[in-house]
Amino acid sequence: MAGGESDGPLGFGEDAEDEARRARLAGRQDPDLVAQGRPATGRRQEQPPARLPGGASRYGWFVGVVGVLVIALITLNTFRSEGPGSRGITTGGDAPPFAAPLALSALAASDDNYVNVAVEAGQGDAGAVPACSVRRPDVLNICALWERGPVVLAFFATRSEKCVQQLDQLDDIARRHPRVSFAAMSIRGDLGDVRALVRGRRWGFPVGYDTDGILANAYGVAVCPQITFLRRGGAVQDTSLGAIAAPDLEARVGRLER
Repeated sequence: MAGGESDGPLGFGEDAEDEARRARLAGRQDPDLVAQGRPATGRRQEQPPARLPGGASRYGWFVGVVGVLVIALITLNTFRSEGPGSRGITTGGDAPPFAAPLALSALAASDDNYVNVAVEAGQGDAGAVPACSVRRPDVLNICALWERGPVVLAFFATRSEKCVQQLDQLDDIARRHPRVSFAAMSIRGDLGDVRALVRGRRWGFPVGYDTDGILANAYGVAVCPQITFLRRGGAVQDTSLGAIAAPDLEARVGRLER
């Protein structure tokens, strides 16, 4: 990784474990508990509040992540936001870079597990070093994937059966499209549940863990599942909202590959 060991595993600098960072998610709800109709209390609420990506307003970030993500995980309703919006990133636009801990790695369970979304050095809570520069075997770096070719990136929640079934279909489709990279990101939720799901399903693509939901706003995640189709270099070709039939999903992957 560029920047040296003092930048931390995901490039947040030497203060990655200080009290201010641990306090950022205080008061946040756990979408998995809400999906079960249970009070969103417990260990997850003790984490610090979600970080602001570069250029995002505090109001837009609050709406995009806190007010909407919980609803999005259990319905197909869309939302308003000052970020990318309720239908994903605009087709033809550039996808935000990020570096996230792999769900099955030790890094995902550490205090340094926040997703780096910095586009340049010195962006505070977004990251002290550019996300694209964070290259480690325990990190899912979207830049590394789109540098190789087109990418299919799925966002999911552990308690949504539709999400899980869609990822099963992606895993099957991936075997027939070796020139396309596939990856998935779990938005918040309990890490133990995420790990159990990944191990149980034995997906062949990497699965990252977004502990505080920063990518929900950055990628305009409105429903579960949501899939972003990226051309080589990171330009957005398409976004699917909600579960789609396997033949349609494979057709979209085929268009991306061509």
